Order: sequence, then structure tokens, then C-alpha cells
Amino acid sequence: MALDPETFSLLLDTVGRFVNERLIPREEEVVEANAIPADVVAGMKELGLFGLSIAEEFGGLGLSMEEEVRVVFELGRASPAFRSVAGTNIGIGSQSIVIAGTQEQKEKYLPALASGDLVGSFALTEPDAGSDAMALRTTARKDGDHYILNGTKRYITNAPSAGLFSVMARTAPERKADAISCFLVEAGTPGIKLGPPDKKMGQRGALTCDVVFEDCLVPASALLGNQEGNGFRTAMKVLDKGRLHIAALCVGIADRLIRESVLYAKDRKQFGQPIAEFQLIQAMLADSEADTYAARCMILDAAARRDRGENTTRQAACAKMFATEMVSRVADRAVQIFGGAGYMAEYPVERFYRDVRLFRIFEGTTQIQQLVIARELLKATG
Repeated sequence: MALDPETFSLLLDTVGRFVNERLIPREEEVVEANAIPADVVAGMKELGLFGLSIAEEFGGLGLSMEEEVRVVFELGRASPAFRSVAGTNIGIGSQSIVIAGTQEQKEKYLPALASGDLVGSFALTEPDAGSDAMALRTTARKDGDHYILNGTKRYITNAPSAGLFSVMARTAPERKADAISCFLVEAGTPGIKLGPPDKKMGQRGALTCDVVFEDCLVPASALLGNQEGNGFRTAMKVLDKGRLHIAALCVGIADRLIRESVLYAKDRKQFGQPIAEFQLIQAMLADSEADTYAARCMILDAAARRDRGENTTRQAACAKMFATEMVSRVADRAVQIFGGAGYMAEYPVERFYRDVRLFRIFEGTTQIQQLVIARELLKATG
């Protein structure tokens, strides 16, 4: 349920100030420490940022999709690591429970996820199951009133700090959606091992690692929705929503990159004048602004459609594909405008250039988005 306009406007203003005053000034600290400062996390909790998409009855803000993406436009102006610390709770770490959990599972986990006291993590990807999610090998074997999980999950966001894993596992051998189920597995359960944090190209402060299940015994009540075979379909629904969230994040980052580029171009002088006065610099700025505006419009349209109850699988894939490709172009232009300085770590455009490369890969690669768009288009036409 959406907030009333006045309340939402106040929230958006507050988040904007928080980004400007608390997040952007701490970006270098995050890079150095590879962690988000505890006081920043506490501030995010106070604002309710962990519970944007969780209903008010469970302690969240209960934002509509359109409201959520507008908040993420603001969060995106700071290093994506800040958004990531709450991102799984807003999206893939909570939405499987929101979509398919029992009332008991919702009451048990959603309030703690909404407050940020519990960090959720979505365990789908495996060493041999990336884009081909149906190829996952993690198994869940029924044993009386329990299930025994075995398998390895890879590149799992927020796994080092997670208190709850939404684990996709095979409950039948066939290669079909009904063979995959979802289990809500609490961290600390015997049989769970975490690998060391991954050393990534970018996004320092946003931690990922392997999660290994070795004869991990979980109660039957951990089965999402108390129903086998709903894991794959639930995962696809979760990713549908998450793609709009990621697309909105890319727009926020693009806004930041354009601002950095404009300020630098006005200040940097060559041939006796600010480089902002050169038409080729202006062309790059104009292309970035038009790209960002197009992505913003796509996302807001898709979000409004979702809020009206429409199937937005195609629109979400379009928005994710376009926005993630767009922000890479904007980052590349920003480095070009900065010239040699853009290659130096002291300027944020260098960091963002590396950070944004991930968005074309996770939660569905650009190539998977193309396949989804074409499939949905072929289904709808004729």
C-alpha cells in the first residue's frame, strides 16, 4: 500500500539529505575498510530503509513499486555498497517470503527483516548454475520431519552477515520448475559453512561469498509456503521485481556521474577555457542525460503498471537491460570527460566505472533479459 503523497515526499527528502550528508562523505571509508560503518547501518535502520517493500503490518514501510524506485533513485547517488547492505532485505532476501510464505513464516521473519535486525540472503546461484538456474545441484532430501540439504551456492550477496538464507534446492531429479523448492535456513544451523569474502572488481563494502551446505538438517517448517516445487517460480517472481529495483539504482548512479562530470567540466580548463564550453564535451553530457531520462521513464512506467496489477515481466526485463547498459555508457563517458584524472582512484568516477559493470550480470544478464523480452513478445503477439 502506498503512502499518502505528503508523507512520501517527506520520506524522499529525508533520504536525499541522508545520502548527501551521511553516505557520500563516507564513500572512501567504505572502500578502505571494505565494510559499511556501523553508525551508517544504524542510520539506515532508523529511516526504515531495510523495510521499504515489507508491509506495515510486519513493521515495514509498505511502499508501492513506484515509491520504491523513487527512493532507490536517491540511494543510487551514493556508492552502491550502501544500497546493497539493505538491498537484499528490500528485495531478494525478503520477497520470497512476502510472495509465497505462510502466515507463520511471515510473522517469524518479516518484522526482523524490516527492521534490519535480521539480514536476508538469496541463495540461488551455484558453480554450475548461473543463467541456467534450472541446472542447480543443491539437493534437499526429505527425512521424516526434516530435510537434509547438500550443495554449494556461489557469489551470494550479504552472505557473510546474513541471518537467514532463502535457499533454492532440488527436491526432485527432473529438470523442471516443479523439482525446485525454497527453504528458509537460519545462519548458524549445523552444516552451513561460509567461504571467504570474494575479491571482486568493484563494489567494495558489498560482500559476497560461497555458502556450503553439508548434511544441513532443517525442519520441514523451513519449506517456503509448506509446499514443495514452488521455489523456481517464486525465484522468477522475486527477480521480476528486483530487476526494476536494480534498474532504478542505475538511474541514481547515472545522475551522480552526470553531476560529477558537469562540475568537473565547468572547473577543468584547457585551451584557455572550461572544457564544458567544448561541443564534444557537451555532446557526451547530452547523450548521458538523454540515456538517463529514457531509463527513468521506462522504470516509472513499468513500476506504475506493476502497481496496477499488470504482468510486467517484459517491461521489467526491458528496464533492467536498458538501464544497466545505459549506466555503463554514462560511466564510460564520465571517465572520458575527466580524461587522465578519470583513471585515478582519487576521483569517484573511477570507482563507479568498476562498480557498475556488475549490473549487466547479476539478477539476470543482459543476454537473459533479451531472451525474456523476446519470449514475452512472441507469447503476446499473434
